[in-house]
Amino acid sequence: MALGRNRRRERTVDFWPGFVDALSTLLMAIMFLLTVFVLAQFLLSREITGRDEVLNRLNSQIAELTQLLALEKGNNQDMEDQLANLQTSLATTEGERSRLQQLLSQGTGSSNAANARIGELTGQLNQEQQVTARAMSQIELLNQQIAALRAQIAAVEQALQASEAKDASSQTQIADLGRRLNVALAQRVQELNRYRSDFFGRLREILSDRENIRIVGDRFVFQSEVLFPVGGNELDDAGRVEMDKLAAALLELAKEIPAEINWVLRVDGHTDNSPLSGSGRYRDNWELSSARATSVVKYLISRGVPANRLVAAGFGEFQPIAPGDTQDARNQNRRIELKLTER
Repeated sequence: MALGRNRRRERTVDFWPGFVDALSTLLMAIMFLLTVFVLAQFLLSREITGRDEVLNRLNSQIAELTQLLALEKGNNQDMEDQLANLQTSLATTEGERSRLQQLLSQGTGSSNAANARIGELTGQLNQEQQVTARAMSQIELLNQQIAALRAQIAAVEQALQASEAKDASSQTQIADLGRRLNVALAQRVQELNRYRSDFFGRLREILSDRENIRIVGDRFVFQSEVLFPVGGNELDDAGRVEMDKLAAALLELAKEIPAEINWVLRVDGHTDNSPLSGSGRYRDNWELSSARATSVVKYLISRGVPANRLVAAGFGEFQPIAPGDTQDARNQNRRIELKLTER
């Protein structure tokens, strides 16, 4: 009987240390995960550089924390199940002990065997109570860690909501600014169009006696023969007369245009497609067209037009208004264009 009791003790005592080691390992893994999480939080707070990156990382953290919380909940449930099993075993042991004590008090069975069984059950009961106490302590620790994780998730969600609210406010402000800018630009364009119409109307009145001066779209077009001698870039007498009229109209209009409209008169020089020999003053039509536009600009400046309101540009033969190689087409393409625009 003594040998049988020893074998029963060996079968009931050895599995608890392994259970405690497993719980310790689980706790260390959880603490490691929490440490990694805290470190990731710190690094994340320093690496956020923009709104989109903040939202993506916050969402990633929420997903990771949610997974970790689910893992912690599963571990907590396992601990609770094990505690329930221990409590059931404890209740069974206590019932067996009570039954044996009752039998002993009634004088049935062997007194020595009953006392030995009671001692065995009492030792087993004490061990189970100790394991139960340790399990309860670890469950309490796990509950605290879960509560801390929930608090961190709540803080991250709050930061995410604040970031989304700020982003929505910024988008609203940007949309409002864009709308206001579009309205302002439209008003400026309308004002400039009105002054351009006035300018063209006045030029039409003072230059209506010349057949080779005309309006094409939003530009006033002078044929080169009106202003320059053949192959030259210096205004001739007739050209200076026409530019005097232009300067007078431009100076009168400048008094009416509001100061906040940053207008300029663009003077564009164009030639026909006849190539230059390259042995004269100008090597090609680029230089000739630029020189003629610059000559007009300098003359207008000499008549009082502010230099910051004038722009000279040369296009050579590459922007024709009349296609073909006929003499009439070449005559039309040799021209000076004036365009009132905004800088």
